Amino acid sequence: MDTPASPLRLSLAPGNGRRVLVTGASGYIGGRLIPELLAAGFTVRASARNIERLHSRAWSGQVELAEADLQSPEQVRAAMDGVHTMLYLVHSMGQGDDFISREQQIARTVAAAAAEAGVAQIVYLGGLHPGGELDSLSDHMRSREQVGRILLAAAVPALVLRAGVVIGSGSVSFEMIRHLADLLPVMPGPRWLNNRIEPIAIRDVLYYLAHASALPEPVNDDVGIGSGQVLRFRDMLTAYGQVAGLPRRRVLALPVPAPRLSGFWITMTTPIPRGIAMPLAASMAQDAVTTDHRIAEIIPDPPDGLTSYRQACRRAIQRQLAGQVTVTWDHDVQAEADPADPLPSDPQWAGHTVFTDVRQRHGAAAPEAVWQVVEGIGGENGWYSPAILWRVRGLLDRASGGHGLGRGRRDPHHLQVDDHVDFWRVESITPGRSLTLRSEMRAAGRAWLQLTVRPGADGGTDYRQRAIYFPRGLLGRLYWGVLVPFHALIFPTMARNILRAAQRDGA
Repeated sequence: MDTPASPLRLSLAPGNGRRVLVTGASGYIGGRLIPELLAAGFTVRASARNIERLHSRAWSGQVELAEADLQSPEQVRAAMDGVHTMLYLVHSMGQGDDFISREQQIARTVAAAAAEAGVAQIVYLGGLHPGGELDSLSDHMRSREQVGRILLAAAVPALVLRAGVVIGSGSVSFEMIRHLADLLPVMPGPRWLNNRIEPIAIRDVLYYLAHASALPEPVNDDVGIGSGQVLRFRDMLTAYGQVAGLPRRRVLALPVPAPRLSGFWITMTTPIPRGIAMPLAASMAQDAVTTDHRIAEIIPDPPDGLTSYRQACRRAIQRQLAGQVTVTWDHDVQAEADPADPLPSDPQWAGHTVFTDVRQRHGAAAPEAVWQVVEGIGGENGWYSPAILWRVRGLLDRASGGHGLGRGRRDPHHLQVDDHVDFWRVESITPGRSLTLRSEMRAAGRAWLQLTVRPGADGGTDYRQRAIYFPRGLLGRLYWGVLVPFHALIFPTMARNILRAAQRDGA
């Protein structure tokens, strides 16, 4: 049988209509795996806790959508109805004080629901670690190990695939490497920079997951997956610099063992928020190398061989420069957002205290030219107002554990729902008309920025800019009061310069 077409040109096993359930479909791995499964001919059911996050995906019309909180046995059982293989691609990255017990409970719920629904195979993507006693592992890695053990001991056969550092455009591991190498010609860091790491390209992770969905017979086993190439983390940083064409990078591994201090170092030098940087740094404190290649007994190596680290970096850079990164690691973070949180579209009588800053201006440029500037805002294009004020706010946000300005944009020219724009997130977008950005800055409240473009009555464009803030408690009200003078400098200038840029570009 001919090899099905693959978006990433992977060699895929035919799915033959087999129904697979992809949990965590809004996340980094799940969002990239689904197009490959569809290309292979699987019937795909995609689940997420908030199904609205799946509607903007290009593949949403080709899959069965299921809203399922994995802590709910009823919802999980319904999502598994008629499923042959269940892909378990969710984990909490250390979110909350009780995440270990919560993840164990979710694993038991999933295992029981799978048995009740008659699922034939569970595939779980776990973490690669050196083994040993559970107490010797970080909280994050120990939790993933316990989930794997629960699934392996359950009634439904489980294939646990253990991966280490995943290299690909948008992955948290790659983003950490890229930002560290791009930013720092001399990189002092914690002593785990000397640890031995076996990276794996995202394309190879997807290859293994897709083939695991097509296994002819159920498998209950625990195997590591990697590139077969073992590097020290410091060498991964310098090799990335060489691939990216950067001047020589020097890495200094200092005797700093403290995971919390290491996590703070990652937070301050990369766009990775503290909630992910802390467990990431803790898991980096140990080697992550496969001990054998038993995976080849279950799934053969790709016909062209496994992807080397340098190849994976080269592909990741090319995809990011081309604006082809549609799903990134922070989608996993956003999957935890509460759909019941207030929105700027809520009516004013809904009970929230709301502060706003509204600016309206008319410009001579055509609406299409103004919209082009609006959709390109942020990232390298900036915010059309005093850059120093935005940089200061970004540094304060980074210091308090937020994203700061380091994330930039996925695509320099186009936006879609859930894209990040520096420390904002695209809440909604109506092309040519309106853009709503939701703030992800650390603040005592929630904030949005709405930019609206309308044709003027006598030609030109009516531009409206509205900042919205829902304060939380007294501190939130004080926060808004402190920022009012800065808003008086930023927002009028921003509105004026957006229209000027549109007129200049249009001319």
